[in-house]
Amino acid sequence: MKLTYHGHSVVMITTDDGTRIIIDPFITGNELTDLISSDVQADYLLITHGHGDHIGDMVEIAKNNQATVIAIPELTHYAITQGVDTVHSLNIGGAFDFPFGRVKMVFAQHSSGYEIDGQMVYMGEPAGFVLQIDGKTIYHAGDTAYFSDLALLNDDFTIDVAFLPIGDNFTMGPDDAVKASQKIQAKTVVPIHYNTFPVIKQNPEEFVAKLPKGMGYVMQVGDELNL
Repeated sequence: MKLTYHGHSVVMITTDDGTRIIIDPFITGNELTDLISSDVQADYLLITHGHGDHIGDMVEIAKNNQATVIAIPELTHYAITQGVDTVHSLNIGGAFDFPFGRVKMVFAQHSSGYEIDGQMVYMGEPAGFVLQIDGKTIYHAGDTAYFSDLALLNDDFTIDVAFLPIGDNFTMGPDDAVKASQKIQAKTVVPIHYNTFPVIKQNPEEFVAKLPKGMGYVMQVGDELNL
């Protein structure tokens, strides 16, 4: 399995059988990404919550690829209204076995709303995802704040790679992400959701330096991690 980081919170997972899963495909308007939305190939899209920098190019990519959108029901409903043909709704605490592996939707402490025709529309609760694919476990935290129940993930899973936001202001900052890392106890922690905008400017190397040796790993845009 291959994990590729594409800036902000965008992560592409390519499974051993070639299935392509993209998480939070914010491409248009993301100056840090190396992707072009019209070129993205994906079989599944996982959306953690309904903010523009996470919904991003969901509709275009799903339509171009006849891909399945996996998200909370309010978000999948929105996708359907925009002409997306195939969706799968999950809710907090729920899990489902897809052809590529198992996906569980877990708590995130954040908010979720999307502006449509000048009005802010509720897009369901924010979430994170735990994916069990090809014998490995991946956690994408979405935009969560730090909260003590993150320790429950370590009770239920041995996480190989955790993608945690460090940008502060809208999400956890570096210090809270260190505390979250201690709770989750993932083998590898990759910082995300930083430097895209001035208000979330951070130094990921400083964050990694605060973690136990060998736990933190800074992925540059376009970097791949093989599991």
